[in-house]
Amino acid sequence: MQENPFREDREELKELLEQYVNLRSGKSHSFIEEDAFERIIDYFDDQDDLAKALEAAETGLDYFPYSSLLLIKKADLLIATRHYADALELLDQAALYDGSDINLYILRTDAYLALDQQLNAVQVLEEALLLFEGEEKLELLFELADVYDDYEEFDKVFDCLKLILEQEPVNEEALYKICFWTDFTGRNEESIRLHQAIIEEYPYSELAWFNLAAAYQGIKLYEKAIDAYQYAVVIDEKFDYAYRNMGDAYIRMRKYKEAIEVLERVLELTRPEEVIYEAIGHCHHRLGKFAQARFNYRKASHMSPQDTKLNYKIALTYINEEQWESAVKQLEIAMRLNRNAPEYNLAMGECMLNLGNYKEAVIRFGVVVHHRPRNVTARESLIRCLYKAGDFDLAAKQCLAALEATDNKPLFYFLYSAALFAGGKAKEALIQLENGLSKAPKLVKKFVEINPSILQSSQVVDALARYKKSKKL
Repeated sequence: MQENPFREDREELKELLEQYVNLRSGKSHSFIEEDAFERIIDYFDDQDDLAKALEAAETGLDYFPYSSLLLIKKADLLIATRHYADALELLDQAALYDGSDINLYILRTDAYLALDQQLNAVQVLEEALLLFEGEEKLELLFELADVYDDYEEFDKVFDCLKLILEQEPVNEEALYKICFWTDFTGRNEESIRLHQAIIEEYPYSELAWFNLAAAYQGIKLYEKAIDAYQYAVVIDEKFDYAYRNMGDAYIRMRKYKEAIEVLERVLELTRPEEVIYEAIGHCHHRLGKFAQARFNYRKASHMSPQDTKLNYKIALTYINEEQWESAVKQLEIAMRLNRNAPEYNLAMGECMLNLGNYKEAVIRFGVVVHHRPRNVTARESLIRCLYKAGDFDLAAKQCLAALEATDNKPLFYFLYSAALFAGGKAKEALIQLENGLSKAPKLVKKFVEINPSILQSSQVVDALARYKKSKKL
């Protein structure tokens, strides 16, 4: 029965280390070959004992002074110990004996990068690309891509990955990386052409189909993206990222039922994530299935309790169902960590308004107006709240402030008119009503909504009739 080769190798290394110790101590020893020194250096390097590894390299070079292999090993150790200039000298020496070792160029690159000499690093790699072919050339292109990444020349990263795929169209590492860099650089059209060419030659490459889909998605061609994702999942039915991105594409197209179906497939294939539950909740929310939306938002919230946005979204489902008190409870949780968030205060103001707590509603709407003075929704909500509370003078003042802050949005002429009518200032109210009608007549519905009984006023009816007759309102 054959012995364990791992055990044999371990015994051989043990014997080699004993010979090396004897050599260092001046005792009798067997002759140690050049490649044996390499094993000794690697052993100490693996043990993170760089001092002994360097010592072994220097000892080896005493016996084999023209060994490019040992010179490269020593240079590697010098780079690890931050002696970059010394390492470069050794690499130049090694190149004189054998310039065909790819590690010469990779280590030179590492040394130049450590010295913050990016141009020299790029030059070394570009020269090396002319000397190597096949796998070694691909390795150099990956190295060059990393250099460009470090120095934020991102389009050149894309170029390197494209060159790799032109030589080896189904290189998985390049396919994975170019998807990210396509999105980052915005070179979607170029990526589409590249991956279409790859698919013509390799129609069963699920990564190529995925990248093609992602590029289509990047330029908002969602139907084409979905078609490509579907090819990817036919080839690999467990391709969870394809289902995930497909779900996003369906959401963009407002096809929420289809989005739910593929996102639930993601949950079947991978460890559940809050972002998936949140997306499913969003889809149910859009479909008006508020209880199911809450169910998924709650699952997401349990996985990420610090994300107050999820409590806010749960509150919105209650607001849609006019369950104001339940909404308030969720908003209170959301606001513990972010008291002044405009969205949270706007929703809380709406709840308080509908619960008849006008004072608190005014405070909440006021917070939003303070942080977003040009926000039309916040201004309108504050004015409506003051109107319902019966504070018509303050509502009128807020209308004037809103007109100034929003460059005279016509909506606020109608609300100003309503506040003036309610405050008994009919003459001025009619002027503001006519201002609104002249600028945005369709918004007259906002004027009527705030107080439907206003249509019982003959002055208002006459004003609307006059405008309708002259402008065909």
